[in-house]
Amino acid sequence: MEALVQAAPGSHETHAAPKRSWLFTRPTAKTGIVSWLTTVDHKRIGLLYAISALFFFLVGGFEALLIRVQLAVPNNTFITHQTYNEMFTMHATTMIFLAVMPLSAAFFNYIMPLQIGARDVAFPRLNGFAFWVFIAGAIILNIGWFVKSGAPDAGWFGYAPLTSKAYSNQFGGDMSTDLWVMGLQILGVSSVVGSLNFIVTIINLRAPGMTMMRLPVFTWMTLVTAFLIILSFPAITIALVELMMDRSFDSNFFEAANGGLPILWQHLFWIFGHPEVYILILPAMGIISEIFPTFSRKPLFGYPIIVFSGACIGFLGFGVWSHHMFTTGMGSVATAAFSLMTMAIAVPTGVKIFNWIGTLWGGHLKMRTPMMFALGFIWMFMFGGFSGIMHSAAPADAQQQDSYFVVAHFHYVLIGGSVFALLAGIHYWFPLVFGRKVSEFWGKLSFWIIFVGFNVTFFPMHFLGLNGMPRRTAVYDGNMGWNDANLVSTIGAFILAIGVGVYFFVMIYTYFKGEKSGRDPWDGRTLEWALPTPPPEHNFDVIPTIHARDAFWYEKHHQREISREQAVHAKEEESHGGIHMPSQSWFPIVAASGLLIGSIFFVNHIYAGAIAGGALMVLGIYFWAAEGPGGYHVDPAGHDDGSHGKH
Repeated sequence: MEALVQAAPGSHETHAAPKRSWLFTRPTAKTGIVSWLTTVDHKRIGLLYAISALFFFLVGGFEALLIRVQLAVPNNTFITHQTYNEMFTMHATTMIFLAVMPLSAAFFNYIMPLQIGARDVAFPRLNGFAFWVFIAGAIILNIGWFVKSGAPDAGWFGYAPLTSKAYSNQFGGDMSTDLWVMGLQILGVSSVVGSLNFIVTIINLRAPGMTMMRLPVFTWMTLVTAFLIILSFPAITIALVELMMDRSFDSNFFEAANGGLPILWQHLFWIFGHPEVYILILPAMGIISEIFPTFSRKPLFGYPIIVFSGACIGFLGFGVWSHHMFTTGMGSVATAAFSLMTMAIAVPTGVKIFNWIGTLWGGHLKMRTPMMFALGFIWMFMFGGFSGIMHSAAPADAQQQDSYFVVAHFHYVLIGGSVFALLAGIHYWFPLVFGRKVSEFWGKLSFWIIFVGFNVTFFPMHFLGLNGMPRRTAVYDGNMGWNDANLVSTIGAFILAIGVGVYFFVMIYTYFKGEKSGRDPWDGRTLEWALPTPPPEHNFDVIPTIHARDAFWYEKHHQREISREQAVHAKEEESHGGIHMPSQSWFPIVAASGLLIGSIFFVNHIYAGAIAGGALMVLGIYFWAAEGPGGYHVDPAGHDDGSHGKH
C-alpha cells in the first residue's frame, strides 16, 4: 500500500507532519462534494464507478430504444440515416466501454479488497486517478452530441475505411471519429492502470493464510480479467494510434488508395476485441460463482476446475480473433485453425456450467432475487453460447456474418450473460454496501419483466438474420418479410425498458426507505460478509487469519478459535500505532483533468493547448509524487458499526 505516516497510538485521526506549503495541505472532509472528489477509499471509488456505469447504462438503453423505434415499421423516417449511424455506434460503445466494463470495475474496487482481507487496494491514489481518467474518456466520447461535429458514426468496431476522412462524418471539421479515437485511448489508460492496481493488490495484500487456492472465485476472475486487459489493450491502442496518425498527419496505415491495409485494422481490433468479450463475461462468471454456493447452502462444486477453466478461457481468448474474419478471404488453413480454436474455447465454458449445475444439485436452494438473476444468466448465456458455436463453422458463419443473427448472439451473451449477472451482483451485495435489503417481491417482479422483455426483443432477431436482414440497416422495404419480427422486437425493447425502470426504482426506493439489514443477511460464505453493513472506512478492525477456502463460513463454525486469534492480532496492531489509512488527495483528479484538456485540444488540432494539457497532467503526477507519504490513524474502539453511515 502507498506509504502512510505514523501517528501516536490511540489517536482517532492524526494527520501527517506540517506541510511545506498550501499546495500540500491535504483535504480532510469526510462528507460533501470535496470528500468524493478527493477520495482514495476503494469503496467510495467503487460506488463512483457504479453510479457512472448505471448512468451510462440508461443512456445506452435510450439510444437502443431510438434504434428500435426506427426499425419498428418499414420505410420509417423517425430518425435520419446519419442519426441512426450515430445511434448504433454510440449505443455499442457506451454499453461496452462506459456501462458493463466500469460496472465490473465497481465490483472489483468494492468487493475484491474485502474478500482478501485488505484495508484498501495497493495504490489508493492511483485508483482514484483511474476513475477520473475514465470520466475524462467518457466525456470525450460524448462531446459530439453537443457540438456541430455530431457523434461518432463508423460503428463501435471502427472498420477501415469507414473511419477515414473520406467516409466519416464531415460536419464540423470531421471531428466525430477523432473524438471516438481519443476517447477510447483514454479509457484504455484507465483500464490498464486499474488492472495493474488490482493485480498488485491480489498478489501482495492477501490476509495471512489466504493462499491463491483459497481466493474466492470472484477475486480469481478479477485477477484473470486484469491480465486480459493488460495483454489485450496494447493491440487496440496501437490500432487507434495508427488511425489517429492517418487522420491527423496523413499517414497510410489503413488508406488503401495510398497503399495502406484496411484488413490490418481488423486484425488489430479483433486481437483486442475477442479477449474483450471475456473481459466482459469473466467478472459475471465470478459473481455467479459467489451467488450459487450461498443460496444452495453448499460449497462450490469443483472449485479448482472452475478457477482453471476461467484461466483457460482467458488464455484461449487470444487465439480465436479471426473467427470474426471468416469472410475476408484468409485462406482455408487459417480458417480451419480458427474454427477449431473457437470450438475448443467452448470446453472450459461448458465445464463452468456443469460445475454450477453440480453446485445446485442436491443443495437446499433459496430462490431469492439474486438467485433468480443467476439462474437466468445460465439459461441466457447458454443460448448465446450455442449460437456462438454455430459461428465457429465457417460455412454457417458466411451466411450469418453481419446479419441480425450476430446481433442476437452478441446480446444473448452480453445482456443475458454479463448484464444479468451484474444485476444479480447488485442485489446480492446491496445489503453489504448500504445496510438495506431489497424487497423480494419487487426484486423478482423486475427480474421477470426484464427476462420476458429481453427474450421478446432478441429471440426474433435470430430469424431476421437467417432471413437476410443485415446489421446497420436504418430502413427496410415492407416486402422483405421482416415486418412482424421487427415490430415484436421493438415491443420487447419497451418491455425490457420497463423492467430496467422497475429495477432502478426499487433500488433507489430501497436506498432511502428499504428494510434495514443486519450483518450477513444471506448467511454468506466469503470474508466480506464478516463486516458490518455498511463496512467501516478501514474495513477490518483486525486483519483476519484465513483457515479455509470459505473463510467466513469457517469462522462462523469455529468462533472460539477465531476470537482468540483476533485478540492477539488486535494487541499487535495497537502496539504498532493502530490502523493506518491513506489520506485524500486532489492530485489524481488534477492529473486526469490535464489529460482531458489536452485531448480536447488535440482533437481540435490546437497543439499548444494539447501540450498545456499534457503539462498539467505531468504536474499533477509530479505533485502527487512530491506529496509524499501521508495518512491518518483509525482507532477501531472509537467506532461503532454504523459510525460512517452510508458511503
